[in-house]
Amino acid sequence: MKFRAATAAVAAVPLALGLAACGNDKPEATGYKPSAPASAPVATNTAAPQQAAPVAHLNRVSFVPAMTSAIAKQKSWRITGKMTANGATLLTMDGVQTAKPVAMSMTMAGAAFQGETAKFVVVKDTGYVSIPGVTPTGKYLKFKSGANSELSELLDGGDPTKIFKSFNSNVVSVKFVRTETVGGEKLDRYGVSVNTAKALAAQGKKVPAGVPKTLTYSMWMDKSHLVRRISFALGGVSMVMNMTDYNKAVHITAPPASKVVSR
Repeated sequence: MKFRAATAAVAAVPLALGLAACGNDKPEATGYKPSAPASAPVATNTAAPQQAAPVAHLNRVSFVPAMTSAIAKQKSWRITGKMTANGATLLTMDGVQTAKPVAMSMTMAGAAFQGETAKFVVVKDTGYVSIPGVTPTGKYLKFKSGANSELSELLDGGDPTKIFKSFNSNVVSVKFVRTETVGGEKLDRYGVSVNTAKALAAQGKKVPAGVPKTLTYSMWMDKSHLVRRISFALGGVSMVMNMTDYNKAVHITAPPASKVVSR
């Protein structure tokens, strides 16, 4: 029962993150296109006032290429996050992830796990999970990615790259909001909207009553277009995820065979 309760609670994360997978098939201009100063002839001996060039912000066409190009250069990063529902913390997460090889090590704790801490390790296409009350203390259950829908949902919920891979050209709109200081660094905040109904339909799910037509993610980027923070709210559930410590040395290994059990 505890395992199903945990997966049901955390399932809200991949559902909302997965909503980015659908939208219009063709990009449309949003009005937030990068711009450059227009050049015009200046009369001889006329001191024309110089105006600063407008800052070039990303739009629906340029957002995904810029984001994917930036993340493709990274070898590792740290992920921290918090999910809240009705004002209470449902879970917190803290972990590291590497791109080559594809691997992740993460802990999740909170009400979703009855106040206890669960541990997850992923190495390539194999996952390992240790949940108090489900697996023996210090032991891990091994499974193949995608072979267990409940465990896959748990892992997907803590993997922000699932969002990046699903965006592609299917984003409905991208709008620059403003520049904000986060963690002492100036970041550009964007609102990235997706079509909720189409996204749910693509997952074979019905559209619940009261769900908005679009779901908007807030995404904060640094000047190199690396995503530093992601947040969204849907159906009373809010999620904030931070990505830090890019390219720091990280070594993730699978648990030894002596700590792996069968379900």
